[in-house]
Amino acid sequence: MIPIINLDKSKIQNLKYILCDIDDTITTGGKLTAESYIAMWELYKNGFSVIPVTGRPAGWCDMIIREWPVKAVVGENGAFVYYNQNSHIKTLTHPSVAGPDIREKLEKVKQACLEGVKGCRVARDQFARIYDLAIDFNEDPPYLGLEAAEKIKDICVSLGAEAKISSIHVNTWFGNYNKLEMSKMFFDTILNEKDIKDTCIFFGDSPNDEPMFEYFPLSCAVANILPFVDSLKHLPSYVTENKGASGFAEAVKHILSINR
Repeated sequence: MIPIINLDKSKIQNLKYILCDIDDTITTGGKLTAESYIAMWELYKNGFSVIPVTGRPAGWCDMIIREWPVKAVVGENGAFVYYNQNSHIKTLTHPSVAGPDIREKLEKVKQACLEGVKGCRVARDQFARIYDLAIDFNEDPPYLGLEAAEKIKDICVSLGAEAKISSIHVNTWFGNYNKLEMSKMFFDTILNEKDIKDTCIFFGDSPNDEPMFEYFPLSCAVANILPFVDSLKHLPSYVTENKGASGFAEAVKHILSINR
């Protein structure tokens, strides 16, 4: 990983889209800080399109597309995209999302996780979710650590579900999609952008961002990626000096400074 300060202008000649995870990438300690929010507005004012790509729920994503300076938001780890088109909010849903029996299937996964890993719990934002289940291991106390997260993930997978570990939750669902596949579908079918490897940069912080790190030549992690490095097969191209929101703001400041 190269320090983001070493990113040069030649690498961003065609840059149009800023894709970013939310938790612990553009937030710090669960808060969207002033410097991070200002950074998004500065990108917007300079003609870049910001697209959060998150495991957060549909209810949050509805607020984000309405109130943040973003073009779209990919939610629930790729189940859907909410996007602005001609001042109207529209939805693109992945065709492989689970059908009417999704609640029953996720309930079985939930019970297995709660019984199998002491101290884990359903995430507080679960009420706002449509397609997935979020098991909290690190957002609210007690903080259980990565070993517990791996156990939760293993339980989910053993029951036939997909599962990804974020910095705070284990997200699990039934369906053949993820952040990357939904992002590619959105760019292809809605924006008619075919060469997104050349026009996007992705910001992330944790193992569930690895498919994005692998796919996009221009990718950057905030400094809190460092504890996960040994567990990743595909690292981002760049890394910030600072963690969380401060790292994101640091990277945006540099991108705008070399884009003049």
